[in-house]
Amino acid sequence: MTPTYSVTGRQRRLFVPVPADSVPPVPPPIPDPPIYRELMRTWADRGRTLPGRHDPEWVRLAAPPRGPGDLSVSRDPRGDGR
Repeated sequence: MTPTYSVTGRQRRLFVPVPADSVPPVPPPIPDPPIYRELMRTWADRGRTLPGRHDPEWVRLAAPPRGPGDLSVSRDPRGDGR
């Protein structure tokens, strides 16, 4: 298949300054609905994980094991039939 664009040479980008008054302003973010804010407050009061917030327990659980003592393996006696 033949490319429809040039793949040789370095590509240069040309930035053209734009007057600030010609750029439309960014609209303010839409606030969360009251029911969602109340749900977040209830979850936070109960110590639950909140979307978009740092969760130390998840970081601890998802971290790779640091050494042999970090893994827990059930002891299966030989010939137990399990």
